[in-house]
Amino acid sequence: MTSQGPLVVVGDVLLDIDIEGRADRRSPDGDAPVVDVATRTLRPGGAGLAAALAGQDVADVVLIGGFATDPSGDRLRALLPERIRVVSLPFRGSTVRKERIRAVGPCAGCAGPEDRPATITRLDFGDGGVTADPLSDNVREAIDTARAVLVADYGRGAAGHPQVRTLLEARAGQIPLVWDPHPRGPVPIRDATLATPNRDEAQRFVPGTRGPRRAARMLTERWSAQAVAVTLGPDGAMLFCRGRPDVLHLPTPSGLLMSPGSDTCGAGDRFAAAAVSALADGADVEKAVQLAVAAATEFVNSGAASALAFPQDHAPVATPIPEHPM
Repeated sequence: MTSQGPLVVVGDVLLDIDIEGRADRRSPDGDAPVVDVATRTLRPGGAGLAAALAGQDVADVVLIGGFATDPSGDRLRALLPERIRVVSLPFRGSTVRKERIRAVGPCAGCAGPEDRPATITRLDFGDGGVTADPLSDNVREAIDTARAVLVADYGRGAAGHPQVRTLLEARAGQIPLVWDPHPRGPVPIRDATLATPNRDEAQRFVPGTRGPRRAARMLTERWSAQAVAVTLGPDGAMLFCRGRPDVLHLPTPSGLLMSPGSDTCGAGDRFAAAAVSALADGADVEKAVQLAVAAATEFVNSGAASALAFPQDHAPVATPIPEHPM
C-alpha cells in the first residue's frame, strides 16, 4: 500500500520561451539565418515543467523551488497549473530564462518549409539561484510528509542546499526518490531509488566510459544509488539495479517510436516524472522505467514541452502569489 502524502518535486524553476518563425534567407553581414518571428510562447521550465508533468499523473503535487521577486518570477508562478502547490526556497538574483529560437524554411537547417521547426540557437538570461539560507518550515513539512520525491536538478543550487540534502537523506530508503542530475549540480544523495542521467550527461559524469551500459553500472556504484537508468532518446534506456548481475536495455515500445526530427525538449523531465509517479504507485524500478520510456516517447510525439506553452499575449499574468500553507 502506498502512503497518502504528496508527490514532491524539488529543484530549479526556469522560465522557458520559444520564439518560432520562418528562415527563408541569410543575413548578408554574418551569414546567419534571418528568422521572421511568427509566435512567442511561454511555459514553466526545469523543475516547474517536471512538476506540471507529474501533476498529469497524480493529484497532489508540491513544487519546492526558488522564485525571483521580479516580473518574470511572477509570470513563472502564474504559468504553473493551479493544482500545483508551491513552497519557496531561499533565492537571490533574477529569474533564469531560456529562449529557444526555432524556425522552418530553407535556411533553418531542415529539409523544407513544411518540416518540423529546427532550433537555430538558445539565449540564456538571468543570474538567480537558490542560496544556502535556512529553510522555511513548509519545506521541511513537505519533504517529511512526501510519499515520493523527484529532484529535478538544473544546476542552480536547489539540489545542493545542505538542509535540503539532509532532509532527503532522512527519507531515502523510506519512500521512492528519483534524482534527475545535472553536470553542474551535486551528486545524488546516497541510496536514491533511481538516478536518470541522459546519455550525454552519463558520459560527462564518467568520462572515457565505453557506452551507456557500462556508465549505468559505474554510476550506480559511484553514487551509491539503488538504480541508474541512462536514457537513450528513441532507443529507450539502460537500467542497472544494485545487486543484479546484468544491465537491462529497456527499448521504446514498438508501437511508440519517436518521429524523426521531433522536438525532444522536456523529454527528460517527462521520463523522470513518469518514473517517480509509477514508483509512488507501487511499481518496481524496472516497471517504472518501462512506463517512463513509453511516457517520454508519447510526450515527444505529441509535441513535447511546446504542448504546455501559452502564447505570450494569452499567458497567465499574476502579482506575486503567496505560498500555499502545508
